[in-house]
Amino acid sequence: MDKYKIRTLSAQERAEDLVSKMTVEEKVGQLSHSASAVERLGVTKYNWWNESLHGVARAGTATMFPQAIGLAAIFDDQTMKRVAEICSTEARAKYNQNIKNNDNGIYKGLTIWSPNINIFRDPRWGRGQETYGECPFLTSRLGIAFVEGLQGDKEVLKTSACAKHFACHSGPEGLRHEFDAEVGKKDMNETYLPAFEALVKEANVESVMGAYNRVNGEPACASEFLTGKLAQWGFKGHFVSDCWAIRDFHTKHMITSTPEESAALALKLGCDCNCGDTYEYLLSAIKAGLVSEDYATDSAIRLMRTRVKLGMFDESCEYDEIGYDVVSSHEHKQFSRECAEKSMVLLKNNGLLPIDRSKYKSIGVIGPNAASLDALRGNYYGTCDEYKTFLDGIREAFDGRTYYSEGSHLFKETIQPLGEPGDSYAEAIAVAEHSDIVVLCVGLDATIEGEEGDTGNAFAAGDKSDLYLPRSQRTLVSKVLAVNKPTIIVMASGSSLNPLGNTADAIIQAWYPGQLGGKALANILFGEVSPSGKLPVTFYENADLLPDFEDYSMKNRTYRYLENNVLYPFGYGLTYSKVVCKSLDYNSVTNTANVLVENIGNYDTDEVIQLYISDETSKWAVRNHKLCGFKRIHIKKGESVEVKITISKDAFDIVDQEGRRYVDSKKFTLYAGVNQPDTLSEDLTGVQCTKYQIELL
Repeated sequence: MDKYKIRTLSAQERAEDLVSKMTVEEKVGQLSHSASAVERLGVTKYNWWNESLHGVARAGTATMFPQAIGLAAIFDDQTMKRVAEICSTEARAKYNQNIKNNDNGIYKGLTIWSPNINIFRDPRWGRGQETYGECPFLTSRLGIAFVEGLQGDKEVLKTSACAKHFACHSGPEGLRHEFDAEVGKKDMNETYLPAFEALVKEANVESVMGAYNRVNGEPACASEFLTGKLAQWGFKGHFVSDCWAIRDFHTKHMITSTPEESAALALKLGCDCNCGDTYEYLLSAIKAGLVSEDYATDSAIRLMRTRVKLGMFDESCEYDEIGYDVVSSHEHKQFSRECAEKSMVLLKNNGLLPIDRSKYKSIGVIGPNAASLDALRGNYYGTCDEYKTFLDGIREAFDGRTYYSEGSHLFKETIQPLGEPGDSYAEAIAVAEHSDIVVLCVGLDATIEGEEGDTGNAFAAGDKSDLYLPRSQRTLVSKVLAVNKPTIIVMASGSSLNPLGNTADAIIQAWYPGQLGGKALANILFGEVSPSGKLPVTFYENADLLPDFEDYSMKNRTYRYLENNVLYPFGYGLTYSKVVCKSLDYNSVTNTANVLVENIGNYDTDEVIQLYISDETSKWAVRNHKLCGFKRIHIKKGESVEVKITISKDAFDIVDQEGRRYVDSKKFTLYAGVNQPDTLSEDLTGVQCTKYQIELL
């Protein structure tokens, strides 16, 4: 018999019983993110707000993984699930310790407001780094894995996951509090909603967070349309507002006139938990007849049900035994390093990489991100007990002389407060001149790329105005490249960047790679591991050819609909070897593809086998093709393996102009490769996809 207490009542029954004993004041007290105690019923105060996009955030020491966009670049749902399992393990360990010490404040709970499954539709969006990229299918599969890792597979939830931000939320940051995302039915059901539907239906995500913006006129945190979608999908969890989003109803969106009206509207339309302070006006709203107490009762039940499912009202549960020693353990940190290695994308290599140590006596490490901790972190991060910057990792891996220059400020004209413009360019040139080989570490960090700063956020950051490095770094890159030494550009960012590095010998997209990112980079540079990351977003040449930032139509956006302006395609990434898909077969009974894969290069490597499908006849099909399956493998040089990949169940579907999903064609082309089946990808990799013609009966 299970040693834990046998629960004779369901979580729903226990929650109903508990709430039935509460006064209206006590019920309302449960509906804000900082929930009140009801001591007579054994209900302690509880703060619902915790974050763990890539490690437990803002709550002290924790293992820090690559930022979410970097995790997406791994293209592996099993890796994603393991990351989430570690996040939830550390969250439980910290919670167990904090409860013993009577600390149940913000960022200390078990309700994790992750993952962010918004579609990264525009590369200027600073907050896109929190997402899994631009593809609804990739986002869905990775999001499901993350939720499963956070919530566990026991009767008691390990932690509670949250699908955010529902819906159509992907910039601009500066307008998000008053912005109305106008989205057609096709784009809504083909692009913006599928990941949310998948997490509800397939992962049983425990909560959904509403967005700041309006969606076709309705505020996302009080939308009949969005609430109706959740009901249609069978959502059985609770709904939480984004932080202070309900206040926006009467201060920004101007759809209500008072806090009482805003609180009443949100509660009636299904917002159970208000992150913010507007639900402080619920009692007066109820007394004024703006909303019935029954709505508060129902929301309190849903919230108590989640707390019951987390084991908060049991004497013991399966996860109480997780000890503090697992926090930032060696095993967890090493897995973070492995994730960083798998996430980095080799965009260009003329043969310089991997670096042959025997050829070089000195190496120059230059750039504002070379010794930067912020370049490792991204946003929503925790504190680490160990960091390896890019400079640290290179210096430790290289036996010769390591020269270093910051080279420029991240974005300002000077490094020193009293310095003259360009006060470190001369030093950077000197380092390059005295080095046999140069690693130029440039890019962004969350102080200039991230979430719009407001009351509840740690950063005053936001969107990019263009897709280039800040001017100070562009000048640095041009001056260092002009020295004409073998040079590798390493970019830390959470989004598409064009480094204007045409004469560089190699370019690596490192994302924000987590606490041991420098060690991971060194392992790639010196050939300890082969790079294997793939772009989960398109890297565009410039912003001038992009649609208007406020336009939520998918026309000329993302790999499925783009027409031009591509620097590096979605799904692209080189390795040190050469892997080809020799043949492809499709089994219609099992809906699986069998791909014969061969490593004809000179290195053992990880590789991501990608399946794309093109509808050959329907006028409603995506303009290009769409990802419908993927699998990360490890393959030795000279080895051939057969890889079986299940194709997405809706691979053959189209979505028409009215938002209806159905099969509208009989002829399809299925592609298998290590990249997209487009001309640019094949030119960049030198590898063509293999294809199979499918004709449905």
